[in-house]
Amino acid sequence: MLETDTAAATQTTAALKEPLRKALAASRLDDDLLSLTPMADKGLAHAHLWLSRQNGEDWVARLPKQSQMRLAVDDNLAYQAACFTRASRGGHTPALKAVLPASDALPRGGLLVSAIRGRSARLPGDLPAIAETLASLHAQPLPASAERAPLLAPTDPWSAMLTELHEQAAYLDQAQVAPDVRRQLLEDLAALTQWCEQATRSEPALISFDAHPGNFLIQDDGKAMLVDLEKCRYSLPGFDLAHASLYTSTTWDTQSHAELTLADVRAFHRHWAAAMAKRGAHINADELLQSRRAMWLWSVTWCAKWQVEQQRARDAASRGEDWSAELSDPALIAHVADRVEHYLSPSIVAHVRNEWRALADNSGLA
Repeated sequence: MLETDTAAATQTTAALKEPLRKALAASRLDDDLLSLTPMADKGLAHAHLWLSRQNGEDWVARLPKQSQMRLAVDDNLAYQAACFTRASRGGHTPALKAVLPASDALPRGGLLVSAIRGRSARLPGDLPAIAETLASLHAQPLPASAERAPLLAPTDPWSAMLTELHEQAAYLDQAQVAPDVRRQLLEDLAALTQWCEQATRSEPALISFDAHPGNFLIQDDGKAMLVDLEKCRYSLPGFDLAHASLYTSTTWDTQSHAELTLADVRAFHRHWAAAMAKRGAHINADELLQSRRAMWLWSVTWCAKWQVEQQRARDAASRGEDWSAELSDPALIAHVADRVEHYLSPSIVAHVRNEWRALADNSGLA
């Protein structure tokens, strides 16, 4: 994520200043550089530094800590470069400025993107702007199949989502979840699988797949800018709408924390549908509802996966193995652990399931 508040910058991020200077010099991108300022450590995948430049067009360096998609270094840079290049055509994301190749200074390389000045999203007030931003992605012309690489572009987005869900759900056996929670999640996954067997397939679109409210900055003109684009793919817009408005998303980031009502969620979908209608897009209301269930299941099974793998990392550390290079600020790890435990708790699982049933029983998301 990008943000202008640098008070929470960590020593780990600050230690990247000199390696970044070397990488900029090697790529001859340091001619008009005034200063480098570490930014807050808020994400598991990147460290960010603000580049102040003499011409006033500041940049932000996105330096990977890891690839959450498990890509090799060069593939990860190419993937993210494609994400920014394609998403920015809609006018609601930072523009790609340069790619810093992997080097001795920066073993994972980095991206330079246009800096965005703005505040954190305030919900539900900023939801219409977020809906417009998502529509700027979803309504873009769909490239020919051969032109969609390197972004993920499954022939059947539902089949791909179910595969990912089942892979992550396997972690429920080892995660710290109540037996009843595990049963309920597997029941919902089975119900979704059954629905998918009979569903009419929709045409995919460019989506973020990481559209939680903490990844948006609101400019002075009210435009919502989506600033984290690591996971774009050609899939179903409903996944983005869900990720922007589910409880597990709106309560993830402390600066955009909010609990939405059913009326808030429906109004958000109406704003998005209106923005899409202006662009001539067709809306599948039933698919939006099922996408919401799918994205929630993706989120909570990801929580189970994170919990299990984090415990494995701690066990490796206790044996003296070197895994420290993948660590973020301890405060960030503590925050993620807190959210993971919260989202897997019986009360929150019941809350989200009840919300989904209420939407399903009352004319869906329209």
